[in-house]
Amino acid sequence: MDNERTSLDIKEYPDTEVQKNQVLTLEEWQEKWVDRKITFHQKQGHQLLKKHLDSFLKGKSGLRVFFPLCGKAVEMKWFADRGHSVVGVEISELGIREFFTEQNLSYSEEPIMEIPGAKVFKSSSGNISLYCCNLFDLPRANIGQFDRIWDRGSLVAVNPADRKRYADIILSLMRKGIHYFLCVLSYDPTKHGGPPFYVSDAEIKRLFGSVCKTQCLEEVDVFEEKHKSWGIVSLVEKLYLLTEK
Repeated sequence: MDNERTSLDIKEYPDTEVQKNQVLTLEEWQEKWVDRKITFHQKQGHQLLKKHLDSFLKGKSGLRVFFPLCGKAVEMKWFADRGHSVVGVEISELGIREFFTEQNLSYSEEPIMEIPGAKVFKSSSGNISLYCCNLFDLPRANIGQFDRIWDRGSLVAVNPADRKRYADIILSLMRKGIHYFLCVLSYDPTKHGGPPFYVSDAEIKRLFGSVCKTQCLEEVDVFEEKHKSWGIVSLVEKLYLLTEK
């Protein structure tokens, strides 16, 4: 087991540029929800977040927690139930409505005046606000800054050419004392075009390293039979903690 873990620690694929021109449109993401191609959704929540929750929250109460590309992540209710304030952004209105329905939460909706055609959905309790819009339009809504960011299925879903823009938005949302949990996937990108896209340790440091310290908390082998259809033979999920320098 130790040898296996060591091999996970050092495995980085050199062909990081091979996916750089891959593009998935917002319409294609919305179609995934309509066609129920949402295998990325985890009904029981994310095991690594459960395991490292204490180091994420640090015993703090009343935190503002941001979920980029949130889908209908059940973890949003975990944080709300603990008294934290949750803000998410998601392009699929269907995904947002399903979150509230499946979590048995009443909600209201209203237009976002700064972003034509966009809406914000708010729980009746007031501590969950989900913005239905393009993430890159979100800064216009002036949503403030956050104490915590949970990024699972977000950076790995953003088109590689848009990562710098994405990182700039994430950095702008960080409040002093930020704890940013980032999950990425490691696999041979010459075998699978994504999404989810391959994100290397070096890429994380390139995007966030000027402002944040990065620490890999855990690496887990998440390869399953279904991943054989991707043409890959291994898949490792990595959980990083990013904090201010």
